[in-house]
Amino acid sequence: MTAYRSVLSTHVGQPTSDGAGVRLLRVIGGPGLERFDPFLMLDEFGSENPGEYIAGFPSHPHRGFETITYMLEGRMRHEDHMGHVGLLGSGGVQWMTAGRGVIHSEMPEQQEGTMRGFQLWLNLPAADKLCAPGYRDFAPEEIPSLRTAEGVGVKVIAGRFEDGRISADGAVQRPQTEPQLFDLQLPAGSQVTPKLAEGLRVMLYVYEGSLGVGDARTEASAGRLLRLSDQGELRLHSQGGARVLLIAGRPLGEPIVQYGPFVMNSQEEIEQALRDYRNGSFVEGPY
Repeated sequence: MTAYRSVLSTHVGQPTSDGAGVRLLRVIGGPGLERFDPFLMLDEFGSENPGEYIAGFPSHPHRGFETITYMLEGRMRHEDHMGHVGLLGSGGVQWMTAGRGVIHSEMPEQQEGTMRGFQLWLNLPAADKLCAPGYRDFAPEEIPSLRTAEGVGVKVIAGRFEDGRISADGAVQRPQTEPQLFDLQLPAGSQVTPKLAEGLRVMLYVYEGSLGVGDARTEASAGRLLRLSDQGELRLHSQGGARVLLIAGRPLGEPIVQYGPFVMNSQEEIEQALRDYRNGSFVEGPY
């Protein structure tokens, strides 16, 4: 009998606002981050009302982790202290390594219409928390896109997708945390069995439709994050169709101390980040 990964817990996002008042759903974030290690936060944003997103995310700092922004609909402009300017459009991905320090802004490049997408925070190991910062935009055509024999659409943002028949390496690879980030679109009545290494922390965020896991007959509805067991085969199925973010990574098993946009391993390192930001030594160059 096949041993499937099972659902350990189900989480419902909490409505909140961030930046200059952008309305969003915080799916991961807050106490108990070790349950999601190496991931620190997942926000879903989506609105047709410009008043809920137009003020954007003015200039702000980050240290100690990476941010991944995946845009489903809309246009967002990134600018940072290193001189990078990027326009993130529908289907595009922005991958930023904060490392020792980044100061950037993310502002809507539209006055009306829908703004919809996700931002995921990925922790850095202690040895890399003060690495050089970096930034990269990926246009939609740079994200590998597959279709399985059952018609399941797969966008491979990070890691490697493989189901025994087809495979593709994602746009980003990170050996330390082995992030796997796929956008899956399951037609009604379909299933998919992504192959994942044993020991990876696996989560599924259902953002449209409903999804079943393993041999369970019940399906989780949209707006649910499912945290799965670390062992076994992964089988996903949907009777009515679903769109799902598959998020997996290798846990770091290190202390997590967060203060707003700073994530380090100790309170002393957080206090140093605050001092650096206040005295002007947080990043190289003016800010």
